[in-house]
Amino acid sequence: MKPGDPWFHKLESELESSDVMVLVLSEKVRKSKWVHNEFSMAEEIGIPVIPVLAEAIRLPLWLRHLQVLDFESSQDWQELVDAVGLQLRADIIGFSLRTDAVDVPDFSLDMPSNKVAKPIQKIPINLSSLYAVPPEYDIKAAQAKYLPKKRLNQPAWATASGQDQYGLYADLLVKGVTQRFRWIEPGTFWMGSPRSEPERYDNEIRHQVTLSEGFWLADTACTQVLWRTIMGSNPAYFKENENNPVEQVNLYDVQEFLQTLNGMISSLKVKLPTEAQWEYACRAGTITPFSFGDNIVPEQVNYDGNNPYVGGVKGLYRKKTVPVKSLPINPWGLYEMHGNVWEWCADEWLENLPTKSVIDPFSIEKEHTVIQGVVRGGSWSYDGRDVRSAMRLRVASKDRVSNLGFRLTVCVQV
Repeated sequence: MKPGDPWFHKLESELESSDVMVLVLSEKVRKSKWVHNEFSMAEEIGIPVIPVLAEAIRLPLWLRHLQVLDFESSQDWQELVDAVGLQLRADIIGFSLRTDAVDVPDFSLDMPSNKVAKPIQKIPINLSSLYAVPPEYDIKAAQAKYLPKKRLNQPAWATASGQDQYGLYADLLVKGVTQRFRWIEPGTFWMGSPRSEPERYDNEIRHQVTLSEGFWLADTACTQVLWRTIMGSNPAYFKENENNPVEQVNLYDVQEFLQTLNGMISSLKVKLPTEAQWEYACRAGTITPFSFGDNIVPEQVNYDGNNPYVGGVKGLYRKKTVPVKSLPINPWGLYEMHGNVWEWCADEWLENLPTKSVIDPFSIEKEHTVIQGVVRGGSWSYDGRDVRSAMRLRVASKDRVSNLGFRLTVCVQV
């Protein structure tokens, strides 16, 4: 791995294509949390790990020379400086690189060797290829690879569009009500939960999913004000704020809403996200139980704080929905993907997820009336374990409940 590489993405990619992991480490870093993270990734992917203590082996001289950056060297120091500049330029969100979001400071520093009192440390940069000489570090090539020049083409249905620190966005304006959509790029991820994840359910079978096309996803659940604007009424139970998500809508109500909205704007075709699209966006490049990490608190997610996730502490139980955008955003610019309201997906309930890799999964093979639907995300009335990224729930399509809403998607190319 070269300075500036998104190491987490690169490491997972390499591990997924490997049969075994040889983990070479020194006594000093044996208890490092980063080493444990790498070990855990290999364990979750399901490949054996062979630990090798660096002090117990003698590396060839050429390999020792190639595997370190010595920051007493002015050349190596400049490589570090260039890498820092690249990382600040590239806003790394999960496994995606969203560009042109941050102004780049000038990192052309002059650091002669006599100004460096001591080396910071020696950092391994390529342990994945022991027999091939890695190419020279080329900052311009890295920038060309990770900082593409692609710009947003505004969709015909959008009244405004742009790019910020979370990526591309487009705004849909309907009778004075704006719904923002985030562009979710195509990609591959692990759907479901590993067997090591605490309090998981058996139907969260972990498997690799590739989404071959990008899609626009609403940055919030559908609000009561948007529903009322389209349908002329407000079915929600918690009506104290029209910016709260609409709830008490069943799958058939939502389908009618979609048809009505599509009929109002000829260039628009809104849908529900598939279950795979929903989890991909919820995870936002993470592999932890939540997009926020290994655990959550009610200040991040609206759930039953009396029943926290394993190892968590008790906290606030609001006993109702909260307005959209009132809780922290996820790494891809999406609000309340965990908790608040369950969100309908387009799929029919599938009891057992696949065990093998799949591309663009969708559990309805032909048009018919869905009797048992699937909802994701958990809600204000559910426990901490039930708002995890992998959590799935079967719900009768006719059910109207005060913790059940939905989120819009538009499946078109940029």
